[in-house]
This record gives sequence, C-alpha cells and structure tokens, in this order.
Amino acid sequence: MTNVEVTGEHLKEWGHTPGPEFGRLLEFAQAAAAAGYDAAQIQTKLDGMKPPAPPPQLPLQKADEVPFHFNIEAGDDADEITNLEMVRETMMAVMRTPTVTAAAVMPDACPAGPKGTIPVGGVVAAKNAIHPGMHSADICCSVMMTDLGDIDPKTVLDAAEKVTHFGPGGRQNGNRFTLSQKLMDAFRENRFLSNPKILRMAVEHLGTQGDGNHFLFVGRSRNTGRTAIVTHHGSRGPGAVLYKLGMEVAEKYRRKLSPKTLKQNAWIPADTDDGQDYWAALQLIRKWTKANHNAIHQATVEASGAQPGERFWNEHNFVFKRGDLFLHGKGATPAWGEYANDATGLTLIPLNMAQPVLVVRGKDADHGLGFSPHGAGRNFSRSEHKRRMGEMTAQEALEQEAQGLDIRFPAGGIDVSELPSSYKNAANVVRQIEKFDLAEIVDYIDPYGCMMAGDVPPFWLNKKKKKGRR
Repeated sequence: MTNVEVTGEHLKEWGHTPGPEFGRLLEFAQAAAAAGYDAAQIQTKLDGMKPPAPPPQLPLQKADEVPFHFNIEAGDDADEITNLEMVRETMMAVMRTPTVTAAAVMPDACPAGPKGTIPVGGVVAAKNAIHPGMHSADICCSVMMTDLGDIDPKTVLDAAEKVTHFGPGGRQNGNRFTLSQKLMDAFRENRFLSNPKILRMAVEHLGTQGDGNHFLFVGRSRNTGRTAIVTHHGSRGPGAVLYKLGMEVAEKYRRKLSPKTLKQNAWIPADTDDGQDYWAALQLIRKWTKANHNAIHQATVEASGAQPGERFWNEHNFVFKRGDLFLHGKGATPAWGEYANDATGLTLIPLNMAQPVLVVRGKDADHGLGFSPHGAGRNFSRSEHKRRMGEMTAQEALEQEAQGLDIRFPAGGIDVSELPSSYKNAANVVRQIEKFDLAEIVDYIDPYGCMMAGDVPPFWLNKKKKKGRR
C-alpha cells in the first residue's frame, strides 16, 4: 500500500476477528502507519498481538468405550429392575463426558436427578478434572462413630437430643460451638471459601445436622456389647455454597471446552489455578465437616458422662485423588486403606433406622474402582413411597416398621419417607456387598434408636411461600 491507510477490512484480511479488542488494534495499526511503517511491518506487529488460539473443543466420547463396572443385581423384584434400568441409562450418559476414564455403580445405586446425572451409588474416574456435580451440594456427606463404653443407650440418646441440632438453618447466638481460628483463617485465605456467606455459615452451622436422611444413631456393638453413637451429615451451608460457586466456575469451562457436555457434568481442569483453589477448598470443607461431627460427639460424651473409646469416620460424597485420576464418589465409600491421612482402615455403611450400621474393611476392588456402598439406597422416590402407604398413618407405619426402637424426630413430625420401607431391602444390599466382594463386614452396630429431623418443609419451599405472599 502506498501512503498506508489501514482500515478494519485490512485487519480482517490479516486474520483478526471483530470483537472487544478490534478497535484498539485498529488504532495501533493506524498509529504505526502514521509513524511510517509499511503494510507488511504493521501486519507482522499485529500478528504478535493476536490472542492465543482457544483450546480445541472436546467432543463427547462413546459410552461403550469407557470401562463400566455394574456391581448390582435386581433379581425378580420389579422395582429393582426398573431402578437398575434407570441407573444404567443415566450412567451411560455420564460416561460420554470427555474427561471420564472409568465408572462403576454400587449395590445401593439409584437415580439422583435428570438423565446424565451421576446416580447415588455411582463412582466416576476422571483425568485432570474435578466435577462439582459429581460430589453434589452435600459435599463430604459422611458418617462418624464413637465407642461410648458400657453406658445405657437411652442415656446417650437423651443427652444427644439436648446438644445436637436438626432442621434448617444454624444455631442461635449463645448456643454455638467454637470453630477453630486456624480453620477460619484458612477459609479466609481460599478464594472460594472467603465468600462472606460461607464464613458466616461456618460459624452458625457448626454442630448442626440438617434434614433429609441425616441422622444420629445409637446402638450396641455386636462384637463387644458396648454402646456406640453414629452421626450422618455433610458440610451443611458452607458446602452448599461452595458447590454453587464450583458449578459456576465449571460452567465457564464447559462452554469453552465442551459445550455438548451436560451442564451437571461440567468440570474444572485440575491443573488450572481455579482447579487447585477448588481442590484446596474441598480439603478445608472436609476438615470443617469432621469438626462438625466431632463437636456433636464430644458434646454428647460430656452431657451423658460416657467414657469414650475408639472414634473413626469416613465420607461418601467426595472427590479423591489417586495417582493421576480424580475419583468422584456420589454416595460411595472409599475402600482403600490410605484414601486419607486420617483413614483407619475401617468405614461405616448404615442401612436404615431399624437395621445395624455395618463396620467394614474395604476390599479396594478394581471392579468397584476402589469403593464400597454407602448405605441402602432407594428404588423409588419419597413421594411414591408416601403414595404406596395408602390410608396408613405415619404413626401406624412407624410402630409397624420400627417396633421396639426409640425413634425421635426433634425438628418436625414423623418423616415416613425415612422409614425402612422407603429404602432398598437391607439384606439384599448386604448379600451383594459380599457377592461382589466390595467389603468385609467386621462388626454390626445393632440399633437402640435414632434421631432424624422429621417432616420439615425444605427451606426453598418456605422461601417460595414467603415470596408469594409479598
């Protein structure tokens, strides 16, 4: 070009795409022309200013090319057959996610959302990827057991009822447990956990158990006859907010890296700053959840006068790193001895309020991707269970299914969707644990009784009602 006059058309010819930076590039080119540079020189300078090419988008993979281990069987039960078909269908959709290298389901598997959502009892191995949707909002849902010696189980349950907290929300000021300053400082230093809502909830929700299937169980060891307490809950509000933040970040990567991947299976690349910060946040949430269990157990010990012995715990909604893989367990218990630095080799599998809690030693089975079941699972929804009750009242159902047990619902009425009949047959789950060689049962904690939140409307329903009244 003689008397160089650069226009936007020249920039397009040189491979620049109109966008937010296009005007700045044009100004630079015109200034260079005014300074005496020729077209070739200007083009060379602009080439050095091109943004890096976006990474290639990853296509969905073929599900039948991903190793899949199906550690579950239905027999002749129609509900089990339907459940298994739905579990298989949703897992086949999950396995199309480009990061997934292997998957498995446990004997307690059941669907947990729209098709393509990892089911309860699902395990997914992924390469360089943390999938928030695969640990779900109830991050680090977990169980802890403390041996309380020869104390009367009723004394323990009475004491626990005074110190624990079920239902929505947190503890009121003046009735809160103390959160370690070291842990709170670590939250503040992590960009995911420094969220003001998380910091507030970390204090308010410590020592709470929430609702749904979370419980406090008291029973006796079949091996020793000693009383034991078992709690089941997750990371409460702090975990729920972290999950939401993680999904937002994962969605940004999904749009860029693999827009055809289902939103619930979006991931954060583990080798990015986002991935490293999120991984660190998960480890801190794990510490908070363990502190939550410990607070309730210790308060119960002090209120009951028990002489505590062994205490151990395990999570069953979490992400674990093993080698170069990230193992996502959604309602699945890690079954290899060194899965965490506080692992004892023993883990817990609760079944239902009328059945023992199993104390097991994992088998680290390849066909389980190193996991065992987390509980009994369901074959149909809570609403379907209520429909099948017909005219039977909640009280009648409780008396029939938990005869002789001390069952309490301190935050609401009887929650029939948590009665034993709403879960899979416990004996079948135990039989399949043994058949598929997923864990060795070393003890049974036979039930005396338990506490659950009860029939409490979910917090989002209350918010919806309030909004409707405005």
